[in-house]
Amino acid sequence: MTVSILGTRVLRTEDPGFLTTGGVYTDDVKLPGALHVHFVRSTVAHARIRSVDVTAALRAPGVVAAFTGADLAGLAPVAPPMPSMNPHMVQPLLARDVVRFVGEPVAVVVTEDRYQGEDAAELVDADYDPLPAVVDMVDAAAGSGRLFPDAGTNVAASFGDADALSAGLFDGCEVVVSRTIVNQRIAPAPMETRAAAAVWGEDGRLTAWIPNQGAQGTRAALAAMLGVEQDLVRVITPDVGGAFGAKFGADPEHAVVCWVARQLGRPARWAETRNENLIAMTHGRAQRQTVTIGGSRDGTVQAYRLEILQDAGAYPKFGAFLPMLTIMMAPGPYAIGRAEAVAKSVVTNTTPVGAYRGAGRPEATAAVERAIDLFAAEAGLDPAEVRRKNLLPRFTEPHRTAFGAVYDSGDYAAALEKALAAAGYQDLREEQAKRRAAGDVVQLGIGLSCYVEITGPGAEEGGPNENATVEVHPDGSATILTGTSPHGQGHATVWATLASDELGIPVDKITVKWGDTDLIPRGGGTGGSRSLQLGGAAVQQASRELLDVARQRAASELEASAADLVFDAGRGAFTVAGDPDIAVPLTRLAARERLFVRAVFRAPGPTFPFGAHVAVVEVDTETGKVMLRRMVTVDDAGTVINPLLAEGQRHGGIAQGAAQAFLEEVVYDADGNPLTATFADYPFLSATEVPSFELADMATPTSYNPLGAKGIGEAGTIGSTPAVQNAVIDAVAHLGVRHIDMPASPQRVWQALRSAAAGD
Repeated sequence: MTVSILGTRVLRTEDPGFLTTGGVYTDDVKLPGALHVHFVRSTVAHARIRSVDVTAALRAPGVVAAFTGADLAGLAPVAPPMPSMNPHMVQPLLARDVVRFVGEPVAVVVTEDRYQGEDAAELVDADYDPLPAVVDMVDAAAGSGRLFPDAGTNVAASFGDADALSAGLFDGCEVVVSRTIVNQRIAPAPMETRAAAAVWGEDGRLTAWIPNQGAQGTRAALAAMLGVEQDLVRVITPDVGGAFGAKFGADPEHAVVCWVARQLGRPARWAETRNENLIAMTHGRAQRQTVTIGGSRDGTVQAYRLEILQDAGAYPKFGAFLPMLTIMMAPGPYAIGRAEAVAKSVVTNTTPVGAYRGAGRPEATAAVERAIDLFAAEAGLDPAEVRRKNLLPRFTEPHRTAFGAVYDSGDYAAALEKALAAAGYQDLREEQAKRRAAGDVVQLGIGLSCYVEITGPGAEEGGPNENATVEVHPDGSATILTGTSPHGQGHATVWATLASDELGIPVDKITVKWGDTDLIPRGGGTGGSRSLQLGGAAVQQASRELLDVARQRAASELEASAADLVFDAGRGAFTVAGDPDIAVPLTRLAARERLFVRAVFRAPGPTFPFGAHVAVVEVDTETGKVMLRRMVTVDDAGTVINPLLAEGQRHGGIAQGAAQAFLEEVVYDADGNPLTATFADYPFLSATEVPSFELADMATPTSYNPLGAKGIGEAGTIGSTPAVQNAVIDAVAHLGVRHIDMPASPQRVWQALRSAAAGD
């Protein structure tokens, strides 16, 4: 027998390779004779295309070919991803008649050498007839300057009926407060930008290397854009340098690279520049929210309304669907008697919006947590007390909300109390009171947030599911095939740990493979914090089913009853109960006949992790500068298989969420020109801007999978953002400031202080 290694800090098996030889990313894939594709992108936000002349570019050194939208006219445009979205809002692979955002590709130049393309692309002469740019989502909702005249509207999708909102929702409330807040547009900015490499075989099949979050979904998207059957497309996922939701599926640029390879009969490749990435890769968030909250003066919240306006960008992608998830999670972890939410997604002349770490759920938490703080301030109550009074009580049986979410298990009050205790909340309030009384220039702010999120959702037939194949080899090693797709999470370590725990094979002798559609044709990929609770559970299930198969073979060999056999993981062998000297090792069974099992794990539904965050900031009231001093968090994701990896996920998420609260923002001018197109203009957090986070542990297992695990990948991003924003506002609330939109930059904080001092 062996001791289980689940729940221990098994070191990442991925790291030695990354730290020595390095990863193999799409741009590292060896593809002899490959041509280099360079995109010519629109420099105006909205215009009719008069002409795109590639003549001069074709004469440039090293140029093999150049193509415009007219050359790709035979390919169907990309339709919105959801049937509920406006079907007229389609995107051509290369713009042909109209450009709708700065950065939209209008042509490609193909060169022999990578560095010949930038100069040649500048020789492409695109002539535009400018149209009015619609940059503000409020203007778009009002019908200003329609992006798609045939659509008859700028509304891409609606969720709920705004006309059906209850006129008496807040009847009987002693305190009612309303505020319109902004959950700003941000850039995913992964370390590795987008890329593609493609070659067509003599058999007519395409092989494409693309950094993605799920090769199977990328294959489906590529095949649809190219107009070919999926069986003719093989997608291989090399190492992926970050994704954060923005590398799901495939983008038009990926399909164009594949089309160029087919058209010219040579391999083709593309690697995005950082400038391209910031203006053309999908952005995240971008919601305008109106929150209204009401209740009694004792702090009981009786009613809550959330009205959402979503900026979908120039073409409706997954971002246009985000409000649906925001609505689902609108009430958060609170027991609110009356609640309602509606949303509208509109197109604007800006970069399309897609999924970004949390995808709709951080927006819901940001809204309700600001609302709770606004209510507490209006009622003159401590925000911690208001939360205590309104959190749902502990439950172990599924709880259905008014918005259709079925929370699997939760103890939200315990998470809050644990976070407050770890932070020393009362001591912080006392220190704050002293600074306020002394009139210190640098004031202390304490911000709270409580959250619950949905992880592992799935629209698959039969509910959320994932597959895994486990095979034991005669040499004592094993191979795992998984439908998930890691890009930094540590799947190779955890999946090997799960199989090792069942089979007794050392972790370092287990190889995990993913991201090759010929090898693994089906899979849901990685997103929505689904991997462990679905993919990990599938690995465990496959390992156990493999033992069942092996047990029958061993029973036949020993001429014994299978029920009398005991598997000794320490020896990696079956023995007869009561006679341990007689043993049949797995390796011998694998040598006689291939020993493998493919399993599909199906969950009854998604899980709902939860937690509470406490942020402590210092704000210089003379300059508006914010310093994040402490972050104390409880992130309950059920059973933790590897604390080291779980903590890494929490640290990364907390940093990203905090960065949104006081630093990151994609900005456009009135004409739709991006003003944050380089890292000089688009700042994000480094280690010097954040403290060491203080992580308190709590685990409420779910019954929805045998591991008891919920998702952890997005939790930090969901809880930290409103906690930091609330902390900044709390630091200057005694000076009359009631709200500061994110990011709480020094300029915004300073302006809020000046306005409050002037009585505005």
